[in-house]
Amino acid sequence: MRIAFAGNPNSGKTTMYNALTGRNERVGNWAGVTVEKKESSIKKAYYDGTEDLVAVDLPGAYSMSPFTSEESITSSYVKDEKPDAIINIVDATNLSRSLFFTTQLLELGIPVVVALNKSDITAKKKTEIDERRLSEKLGCPVVKTVSTSSGHEGLKEAVNQAAALKGAKQEAPYIQADINLKDKNAVEAADRKRFEFVNGIVKQVEKRTVFTKDKNAQDKIDDVITHKIVGIPIFVVVIFLVFYISQTTLGTWIADWLVAWIETFQGWVGGLMENANPLLQALLVDGIIGGVGAVVGFLPLVMVMYFLIALLEDCGYMARATVVLDPIFKRVGLSGKSVIPMVIGTGCAIPGVMASRTIRNERERRTTAMLTPFMPCGAKIPVIALFAGAFFADAWWVSATMYLVGILLVLLGALLVKRITGQKYRKSFFIIELPEYKIPSLKRACISMLERGKAYIIKAGTIILVCNTVVQIMQTFNWQFQVVEEGAADTSILASIAHPFAVLFIPLGFGVWQLAAAAITGFIAKENVVGTLAVVYGVTNLIDTEELALVGSGNEVATIMGLTKVAALAYLMFNLYTPPCFAALGAMNSEMKSGKWLFGGICLQLATGYTVAFLVYQIGTLVTTGSLGTAFIPGLIAVLVFAAIIIWRIRRSDREFVGEYSLHVAK
Repeated sequence: MRIAFAGNPNSGKTTMYNALTGRNERVGNWAGVTVEKKESSIKKAYYDGTEDLVAVDLPGAYSMSPFTSEESITSSYVKDEKPDAIINIVDATNLSRSLFFTTQLLELGIPVVVALNKSDITAKKKTEIDERRLSEKLGCPVVKTVSTSSGHEGLKEAVNQAAALKGAKQEAPYIQADINLKDKNAVEAADRKRFEFVNGIVKQVEKRTVFTKDKNAQDKIDDVITHKIVGIPIFVVVIFLVFYISQTTLGTWIADWLVAWIETFQGWVGGLMENANPLLQALLVDGIIGGVGAVVGFLPLVMVMYFLIALLEDCGYMARATVVLDPIFKRVGLSGKSVIPMVIGTGCAIPGVMASRTIRNERERRTTAMLTPFMPCGAKIPVIALFAGAFFADAWWVSATMYLVGILLVLLGALLVKRITGQKYRKSFFIIELPEYKIPSLKRACISMLERGKAYIIKAGTIILVCNTVVQIMQTFNWQFQVVEEGAADTSILASIAHPFAVLFIPLGFGVWQLAAAAITGFIAKENVVGTLAVVYGVTNLIDTEELALVGSGNEVATIMGLTKVAALAYLMFNLYTPPCFAALGAMNSEMKSGKWLFGGICLQLATGYTVAFLVYQIGTLVTTGSLGTAFIPGLIAVLVFAAIIIWRIRRSDREFVGEYSLHVAK
C-alpha cells in the first residue's frame, strides 16, 4: 500500500517522512528543499497491520494547479499514480492557508487523513483547534501530530487511519465547479470562493489568543534582520562567522590533529615498504595515502561548515537571508527564489542546481542553474584551505573573499545574461514563508553534517582515489610505458597532456604543466586539485602535514610551486569559478532542459574563471611590481574571444527561446 505525504512547504512533511521511515532526507526551513518525490517503507513500529506500507514524500505544494515545477511533480503523482491514501500534513500554526490545499485533495476521490502538525507550537501559543469538529467539516480523519519530538506524537495513529481507508470513499465537503483555466477572472473568482469556504471552517474550529495581525517578539526581530539596509551587513557578519569558525579556529584545530595522524600512518606504511618495489611504494604511499590524505586532511573544515549551516537552516535564519537578498537579485533579473539554490550550493553544487527547478520563470531558472556553481561548495574548501595556508598564513579573509567574490560573480553573471538576452524589466513577486524562530536541534545538525560528510568521504575514497592513482601512473611512465627518469618528469604522459593547456595559462601566471594537470583533474572533482598537486610535486609532506598551516608567509611552498602570491590567488580563483565537476554539469543539463543553454553556461563559466584569474594576475602584478604580467596581450585576446562566443551563443539560444517563453507567459 502506498501512502503519499503531501502538504505545503515548511509544514514538517519531510520531517514526518524521516521519522516514519528512518531516512535522513534533507530538511530545510524554506520552500524548495524537497524537489523530487522520495519513497521508502514505513517502519513496522508505526502501524498495527501486516501489509507493507510505502511512504511517498512529495514536494511541497500550495495548490493542485501547478505553479512551480515542484508543484507539477506533486500534482502529476497524485492525479496519475493515484496512491492508496494521502496523509495531508497541515501546518496547525497556519490553518487557513493549509486547508486550501486540503480541500483540493479531498476532491480527487483518494482517501485523505489530515495530520495537524506542529501541534506543540500551537499549544505554546495558546491556540486551540477542535480536531473533532474539523474532521466533521472536512469529512475525513484529523489527527494532531508532532514530528520533531522523540515521541513523535500522533504519527502511528495517522498511519493507521490512512491504512484503514484503503479502498474507502470520502465525500468532499466542497466541490470546485468546472472553470476555464485560461480565464484569469474565473480562476480568481473560484479561488476566492474556496478561501471563503476555508476561512468559514477555520472560524468554527480555531480559537486564538494572539492574532497574526498583532506583532509579536519574532516579528520585531524580523523588522531588523530582514531590513533592506541593516539586513545586508547582518548577513555578511553571519557568513563571516561561519567561515571564521570553520576554517580558522575550530575546523583548523581538528584538522591539525587529523593531519598529524595521517602523517604518522603514512610514515609507518612507508617504513614497511622501504624495501618494496619503488613503483608500488610510490603508488601506495605517495599516490594513494598521500593524495587522499591531502584531501581528507581538510575534512574537519568541511564538516564544521556543514554543521554551522545546518544550525542556521534549522533556526530559521536562512529563510530571512533570501528575503534580504531578494531586492538585490531582482535588479539583475533574478529574485529571492534564486538565493535558495545558491545557499544550498555552498554545501554541494548538485542539490543547489536541482533546487532551481522551483523557479517558475524559465529564463530565471536556467540562469540560476547556470550561476549557482559560482558559489564555492564543500568540494572547493580543501583548495581554498590549501592556498590560504600555503601562501597567506591561514588568513581568514581568503575564505570570506572567495565567497563574496562568488556572490559578486553571480550578480554580474545574471546582469550579463539579462543584457545579452534583452530581458526587459518585469514586475515580479517573491513570496516565502518565514518560519518560526526556534532553538536549532543539535541532533539534526549533526545528522545533516554526517550525511554531507559521508558523501565527501565516499568521493575521497573512490573518485579521488582512482584519479590520484591514475595521475601517479601517468606521471611515472612516458608514452612508451617506460619509467620516467629522475629529473625528466616533463617527459611523462601527464606532462605531455598538460603542456598544451599550460600554454593557455601563461597570461594567468601559472603556465606550468603541473598546475595545468591539477586544474584539469579538478573537473572530475574539485578536491582533486589538492591531491594532484601533492602527487605531481611530490610534496605531500608540505601539502597535507601540520607544517603547511605553520609556513607563515608560505615562501617554502611558493618556491616549490614557483608561484607568487598574486599568481597563487589567480590560480585559486581559476579553480573556484570555472565549470564545476562533471556531476554538477549533469545536474545543470537536467534543470536547463536545453543543450544550447548548457553549452552557453559552460562557456560563461570558463570565460569567468579565465577572466577573473587574468585580471587578478595582471592587475595584481602591476600593483606589486609596477608592470603588467607575462603575456598580457595574448591573454586579453583570449578574454575577448570568450566574450564574443558567450554573446553569440546566448543570443542565439534566446532567439530560439522567445516563442516558447511568450507562450509560457501567455498561459
